[in-house]
Amino acid sequence: MKRLDISTMLDLQKELQDKYQDLWGGLSFHKAKEQLLWLYGELGEVGDIIKKKGDAGIMNDPQVRSDFIEEMCDVLMYFHDILLCYNISAEELESVYQKKHQFNMKRW
Repeated sequence: MKRLDISTMLDLQKELQDKYQDLWGGLSFHKAKEQLLWLYGELGEVGDIIKKKGDAGIMNDPQVRSDFIEEMCDVLMYFHDILLCYNISAEELESVYQKKHQFNMKRW
């Protein structure tokens, strides 16, 4: 299996969106708000696992951990959908991320 990087995740998400174009309606900047709302819903599911199962459950129970990671993947998928809605490339995101990291490293 190919190692995942931002570019690969964007490609995989585009492949998924293309497959379900007729059902889901595709991605454009007009759909970004809808995808963001779905992302919020998935973040809520992540929060529910933390709230209901706790840190110990995520760290020690294989099923809870698997469920938690699956929900985190859903979050990442919707995040990548939003990047695709605005045609943000992996290179753009990586460049800004690196600059932000450097800025944060010099903070305080």
